[in-house]
Amino acid sequence: MSQTCKQYGLIADGDRLLVGLSGGKDSLALLDLLVLRSHILKPSFSVEAAYVRMTNISYASDESYLLSFARQRGVVLHVVETSFDPSTDHRHQPCFLCSWNRRKQLFALAQRLGCNKLALGHHRDDILQTALMNLCFTGQFSSMPPMLRMNKFDLAIVRPLCEIRERLLGEYAAEQQFLPQKVLCPYDDATRRADMKHIVEQLEAMNPELEYSVWHALERVRQRQD
Repeated sequence: MSQTCKQYGLIADGDRLLVGLSGGKDSLALLDLLVLRSHILKPSFSVEAAYVRMTNISYASDESYLLSFARQRGVVLHVVETSFDPSTDHRHQPCFLCSWNRRKQLFALAQRLGCNKLALGHHRDDILQTALMNLCFTGQFSSMPPMLRMNKFDLAIVRPLCEIRERLLGEYAAEQQFLPQKVLCPYDDATRRADMKHIVEQLEAMNPELEYSVWHALERVRQRQD
């Protein structure tokens, strides 16, 4: 993760990071690793965390555990609420609407707290799946970049775990004895991402080097855009 942050310039001296903490292994690992990294002198940065509670669906994490997890690492955890009505937008899947509404709350909170970067726990598997989803459904070859600067306000989204595979994060979570959170989301399996995850597994069975091929192709696209 430190190498990724250095390569893509994800963290600089004086940064104030807000970590989106969902309760899943990825976001727990991200917060844990960023706190460890913040103990190193350079770059000097601060870390806070946020959990967005959805009031209209049964998706929820153990907030008491998240508060304890953050407190043990000297991090303030902010809890905010939001909701969405899937019947008002038939163009997008409920999973997208939920994610977008949670993201808006994180943007607003980061601005209120004076944080200049929002750190999300997307890993290499998320990047691969998004790239193939965009290729298949939008006709574009793109994915979530390591850093995305927002145009409308002074905030950048950073993804320090973007070069780490999901299985390694699972091993790390088990080694650190993170408490697994129950998955109660009613839309968890009924998404294109769930389908694409199985397709990526099939493609990797055909070509074990798939992740490197797709990643390097995305890098070439990003370099041309820069």
